[in-house]
Amino acid sequence: MQNGKSSATSEYNYAEAPVVLSAEHVSKSFRLPTEQATGLKQAFINWTKGIKGYKMQQVLKDVSFEVHQGEFFGIVGRNGGGKSTLLKLISQIYYPESGKITVKGKLVPFIELGVGFNPELTGRENVYLNGALLGFTTEQIDAMYDDIVEFAELEEFMDQKLKNYSSGMQVRLAFSVAIKAQGDILVLDEVLAVGDEAFQRKCNDFFTEIRRDPTKTVILVTHDMGSVKKYCTRAMMIQDGRVAAIGDKNSVADQYTLANLQVEREKEAKRRAEAVERGEYPNGLNAACPVLRTYPLEDRVYTSSDTFRFAVDYQYDEPGDFYLAIAVHDIRRGGITYDTGAKVLKMKDHGRQTVYFEMPLNLFNNGEFRLFTSLRTPSPTEPNNTDLVAVAIDDNACTFAIRDPRNRDYALLNDTAMMITQTDAEGRPLKRNGR
Repeated sequence: MQNGKSSATSEYNYAEAPVVLSAEHVSKSFRLPTEQATGLKQAFINWTKGIKGYKMQQVLKDVSFEVHQGEFFGIVGRNGGGKSTLLKLISQIYYPESGKITVKGKLVPFIELGVGFNPELTGRENVYLNGALLGFTTEQIDAMYDDIVEFAELEEFMDQKLKNYSSGMQVRLAFSVAIKAQGDILVLDEVLAVGDEAFQRKCNDFFTEIRRDPTKTVILVTHDMGSVKKYCTRAMMIQDGRVAAIGDKNSVADQYTLANLQVEREKEAKRRAEAVERGEYPNGLNAACPVLRTYPLEDRVYTSSDTFRFAVDYQYDEPGDFYLAIAVHDIRRGGITYDTGAKVLKMKDHGRQTVYFEMPLNLFNNGEFRLFTSLRTPSPTEPNNTDLVAVAIDDNACTFAIRDPRNRDYALLNDTAMMITQTDAEGRPLKRNGR
């Protein structure tokens, strides 16, 4: 992890550029009502009893960071961590209770697409209205109007009322106003996946272009770690109102992924403990197999060069042969990626046991995957089949993630899965894919 002032891009050494946004020991809290007084009498009674009727929630706690001119700076974090509050402080919608935020240059915030649009006005009128809300003069909006309309591809619809636009058209117009506004600092909150596929390609081209402009600075809040790794020069992770990590975008993105996995594991452990207290078997288990759990041996994000190591705890006291079957589910794309089959992993030891496994990841593209383990016994009526005794699902399943810069996100298998060689008419190799 770096100190936030290095790791410059090959195109532009932003660390040597001036600081255009800085936050110094910023804190912010809100009053949350605990009960509502229905009138002055009740409010007076509450006051005499020392009942405040609210509690304080500390949302940001001593947050400090700097953004340099020309950076594409990512802010990530789980919901409720303080990202949106920080953006509103940056945009001067809120003001900090303590600390200071300094902005140098024209800042254009787009925290929620379409905020400030009026459905009874035409698209043209909404462009001027939204531009005015962003602090631009009519002359400035005149200068950028054609670019906004061209980018949104809505030339034929600008004199129609916004209420007659489809939701996709409204999003395209709002997004076009945001990115074409001639500001020095552009603040975007979860707006990279807007419009249809063709419009997203256009947005991708825009962000690729703006990254090369040393005078433009972008602050992006997103849950999409692919966007962080693709666009950002640096990133910062906000967790529980504090800066949990700042610096190298890949390290921050991986730390965010691990934090998500850790939260899910904590939820699973809590649900499992509550089920035990109630004397219940977890979903998928029973008296014959009260324990069956799959879990990783390392707390990390993997690359395709790694080997995923995991373990299975089980308890089975019944006599006779039994097997474990393990299936890999692709969370993002759906479907069963791999299944060991019902009679491949024959177990030798009964009782409470732990067995260990390894799975090479060299064929997988980036994604999130979940392992489901089932315990099975030979079928008395069908010799080639097995009967299900128990299955480790929900809290007892295991999740892991792959993040490799050499990979793509679309398909399940990466480019090493199929080695394609391009040849000339004589069959001589010209080009080969893969690594």
